[in-house]
Amino acid sequence: MFVPVALLVLIQSIAVVPVTVTSRSPRVEVHEFSDAELSCEFKTENDENPRIEWKKIDKDVSFVYYDGHFVGPFHDRAEIKGATVRLRRVTQVDAGKYRCEVSAPLDSITLGETNVTLRVLVPPQTPLCDVPSSAVTGSQVELRCRDQHSIPPAVYTWFKDNRALPIRQPNATYTVNEFTGILTFQTVSRADTGQYHCEAKNGVGPAKSCHGTHMHIDDLNVAAVIAGVVLLCLIMFFCAFGACYAHRHGYFSRHRGRSFWIAQCHGTAHISSQNLHRTEHNQHSGYSHPPKEVSDIFIPSQINSHFTED
Repeated sequence: MFVPVALLVLIQSIAVVPVTVTSRSPRVEVHEFSDAELSCEFKTENDENPRIEWKKIDKDVSFVYYDGHFVGPFHDRAEIKGATVRLRRVTQVDAGKYRCEVSAPLDSITLGETNVTLRVLVPPQTPLCDVPSSAVTGSQVELRCRDQHSIPPAVYTWFKDNRALPIRQPNATYTVNEFTGILTFQTVSRADTGQYHCEAKNGVGPAKSCHGTHMHIDDLNVAAVIAGVVLLCLIMFFCAFGACYAHRHGYFSRHRGRSFWIAQCHGTAHISSQNLHRTEHNQHSGYSHPPKEVSDIFIPSQINSHFTED
């Protein structure tokens, strides 16, 4: 009784072999412009000619190999052997996640899949360096270095006069972030004057450096600053004095007329040219236009002689 049951279990276990898909290298790293192999191996239960598809999984899913042909940008630069794909001269555009799918309609489990991640390594490029040409003692100064293309991201080393600045040094007047490429002087001094350049490296290719730039540190000229402040104060004082003087002497007045004395029957009166000008526009006034010249002014003695003759 025991032997037939064991034999039946063994036969069932041998018969049920669903499609299985695996990869020898789930993560592939290659240098840019070299070839990349995306491994995909499968076993089926009954189907000897399963359907093989490759897809690239980005924000959207796109076909790489479909219906026995490479499509899109992989046409004419990829080949397949079994289910393993080989890409020629890969670039950053090719980096990403790929999926190998095997469909076996004659098997009890008809679909199997595996994922392969491709990473394209890029050596360092010449970094962009930002080094100020001059600074004042006691100020904070930042020197920046950046390579935006290297993969993996580069680490940075700063050099002063062709000597590497240690990342960690006791009592140092600066700090270096080797991952961001920023060299910071909290308070620069004349001793920090020199030629600076930066080197980027990531272990993929040779290190690259930017051209050196000379940074000069000057002492703060306190005497010149004080003299400038004093000169500015003097200029402001004279401007204010001139404005006050001009205002007191009527240079800012709109009407600056002449005034003179004219005779009246019972005495004399002082009338200015502004008052005369305003009377010209007064339609209800009983006065006639005043004389325009000072020579037309009446003298009191002439008025008295005129009354005597009468």
